[in-house]
Amino acid sequence: LERAIVTNQTRPRTAMSSSDKIPSNEIDEEYTPPKVWVFEAQGGKFGGTNRPTAGPRDDVELPRGSHALQLYSLGTPNGVKVTWFLEELNLRYGLEYDAFTIDLNGEQFGKGFTSANPNSKIPALLHYRDGPDAAPIRVFESASIILYLCEQFDTDHVFLPSSEDNPALRAECLSWLFFVQGSAPFVGGGFGHFYNYAPVKIKYAVDRYALETKRQLDVLNRRLGGLDGGDGGPYLCGDVYTVADMVAMPWYGLIVQGKLYSAGEFLSVNEYEHVLKWAELLSKKLAYHRGRMVNTPWNDEDERLLERHNASDFDAKRAHL
Repeated sequence: LERAIVTNQTRPRTAMSSSDKIPSNEIDEEYTPPKVWVFEAQGGKFGGTNRPTAGPRDDVELPRGSHALQLYSLGTPNGVKVTWFLEELNLRYGLEYDAFTIDLNGEQFGKGFTSANPNSKIPALLHYRDGPDAAPIRVFESASIILYLCEQFDTDHVFLPSSEDNPALRAECLSWLFFVQGSAPFVGGGFGHFYNYAPVKIKYAVDRYALETKRQLDVLNRRLGGLDGGDGGPYLCGDVYTVADMVAMPWYGLIVQGKLYSAGEFLSVNEYEHVLKWAELLSKKLAYHRGRMVNTPWNDEDERLLERHNASDFDAKRAHL
């Protein structure tokens, strides 16, 4: 495209502080990109932390607990994928881990965190596999962490089917897992950003990513309802609950339940009846409830753990956990 059109045709979806807003005299009805792009500080909720460079911005090191697994994260959809799975591993195998909250207003750029993840994104995992004094194995990107945990700790192949025992089911599971990894950025970085966070509302951008989000929801709805020629749900891999469900639910399940970007009515999520049933089923799982409590500072007091060190940490929280 030779020209990008910037408009302000839709009302803001969330309240913004004066520092988040872009002055009206800086909003061009028509914007022509310059020959060479030059960085300027952005507005919006996270604009103040964004720069076109990587690497540490301070010398802050990461805290550390007593277990071999150290997780540094936040209870966003990508964070919940990993804490949910870790809680499943705890319930199944007794696996313990320490989890620390990373504030995305700058803590992701500390020396310690950028050593764990040079991309400065949550979640990041350090595994002191060879003992507390040995150098840890670092693992970053949510799907990479989940696959690593499967290989290391899911010895019964409960959550990721074995390539020897059921290669077809394993392939199906991995296909849906990577469907989410490749598609969800259009939901979060695309729709979520322009609908919920952007300091100006751009109709073209909101429409473009709303269309794509609804298309993805329809892909899942057809799969879960058996409308694509397959057997359908109740899970993404048919009758088998897998890590594919755990990576998909924090994005698509929360969208249809109206718990992500407050966009349920806007996206007419009632159209996706099979996704709604799937989300309701997954919402009843104990590990899901626990995973959503970890590293989630915006939850109510009895539904959050800013740090998690043992399963007993949940004892003082909601009674049903």
